[in-house]
Amino acid sequence: MTDAKSGDTVRIHYTGTLADGSTFDSSDGRDPLEFKLGTGQVIAGFDAAVDGMSVGDAKTVEIPAEQAYGPHNPDAQQSFPRDKIPDDVPLDIGTQLQLQSSQGQPMMVTVAEVTEEAVILDANHPLAGKDLTFKIELVEII
Repeated sequence: MTDAKSGDTVRIHYTGTLADGSTFDSSDGRDPLEFKLGTGQVIAGFDAAVDGMSVGDAKTVEIPAEQAYGPHNPDAQQSFPRDKIPDDVPLDIGTQLQLQSSQGQPMMVTVAEVTEEAVILDANHPLAGKDLTFKIELVEII
């Protein structure tokens, strides 16, 4: 049986959970996730977990934040004057908004805090700073 190795395109089923057991993502009810192993298309810890698996193998792996979405970076939060944000922009805590970087690139931010004077927007990935657990099954090596 062939083992998955860097450069192979693989298809996997997965369920990702947080430390409290809540599911944050899953391929359940969808087509398997397809990606090229070792090319950075998925987080480093996920790539490493699939490397060496054979078709039909299943396992559960814990991926520390450093091998997932990295640590939470407090410098990725920025305060904006509340009166500079249009009234039609939703400012509920946890709302994701798309902004444009100074280089014109789109970037996702999350509303982290709202006061009468300011809105704090967080550009960290929502899973930054979190250790992740994945149940993985290798379905196919293409």
